[in-house]
Amino acid sequence: MSIALRQHIEKITPLTNAEFDYVAGMFTTKKLTKHQFLIQEDHEVFNDYWVVKGLLKAYHTDGDGRMHILQFAMEDWWISDYQALNNQTRATIAIDCIEDCELLVLSRENKEKLCDELHSIANFFRKKSSAGYVALQQRILFLLNKNPQDRYNRLYQLSPKLLQRLPKTLLASYLGVSRETLSRLSHP
Repeated sequence: MSIALRQHIEKITPLTNAEFDYVAGMFTTKKLTKHQFLIQEDHEVFNDYWVVKGLLKAYHTDGDGRMHILQFAMEDWWISDYQALNNQTRATIAIDCIEDCELLVLSRENKEKLCDELHSIANFFRKKSSAGYVALQQRILFLLNKNPQDRYNRLYQLSPKLLQRLPKTLLASYLGVSRETLSRLSHP
């Protein structure tokens, strides 16, 4: 796991062996099974998670019981309820496992400590946060301005492997379409 984490970080910033050993020592591991919750709505959130293996979904359930999927996270992706984590409030989303998962866990305190002590890690998380914000903005604009076929094509272009792993009902929810509409969509 530590080799994959080092490669992930070093896509953005190089680390010495001593720096990486220090960084890796701040993480713990967590294993979850399919359908198990990582975060539940209205619970406290203390950690950020890097996906080593598996697939998760982040979603909000509205007052009518409808699920609105915000994000999927598979290997090499980060996931948490960042509003709750950063503001130290209760979760407004839930995150659960679509597949069995192995995660590296970084507590809010350890993340702050790493960012305070290592400029390279602060830079890494700044760039990851910026990329996440851009991706979220693009997703919202696509939901608002594009038809279902365009939304499907965009997801297929960005992450064809993800599409192969998702149950159709979750994919339809993510794209904001019915399961019947999804069955009419085709690959680009």
